[in-house]
Amino acid sequence: MEKIVGTALLMLEGAEITLEIFSVTLLLSLPLGLLVALCRISKLGPLRHLMEFYIWIMRGTPLMLQLLFVYFALPMIGIRLPDIAAALLAFTLNYAAYFAEIFRAGIQSIGRGQYEAAKSLGMTYTQTMRRIIVPQMIRHVLPPVSNETINLVKDTSLIYILAMNDLLRVARTIVQREFDMTPLLRGGGLLSRDDVRPDLGIQEIGGVLWQVR
Repeated sequence: MEKIVGTALLMLEGAEITLEIFSVTLLLSLPLGLLVALCRISKLGPLRHLMEFYIWIMRGTPLMLQLLFVYFALPMIGIRLPDIAAALLAFTLNYAAYFAEIFRAGIQSIGRGQYEAAKSLGMTYTQTMRRIIVPQMIRHVLPPVSNETINLVKDTSLIYILAMNDLLRVARTIVQREFDMTPLLRGGGLLSRDDVRPDLGIQEIGGVLWQVR
């Protein structure tokens, strides 16, 4: 019983790091992504091209590479960040770029008649976006935003390269120490399946993992 409680406490500590990365990244990247999307469709050429370049870089390079750059390259120019801050910066910049493209597509899916109707009512561009365009855009972008949110949950495991004890890293550590696959399966959410039990052997676990794939 003491072993089970100790393992559970360690995994809760890892889950806390994972949830912190997930929640803070989502909280910061959504408004930043909307701002980038609005700049992306701006009539100001330099601003629009700058946002295009930012999105191209963020979406065209792996998130792991961005994490390594923020953590190891920035100190070379005098910017030294703690582990959690470096992870949050990389995750936020990466996901803001993905959300920006989703929001841009959502905004551009709204018919031109909506803009013309708002203009005929004397609304400014800001009022049009805030009261008419963005509320309709939210309904259109909910499915892709939900997909990116799911991806964010899975991508939080990449913080292991910064030696941060997230949920899966803690589970791997326990597995290597105890020679017990149960914590890793719990961390991966596989124990919700009825055919996965703590007393399974390595061969049986491999069979279950193959079925999950």
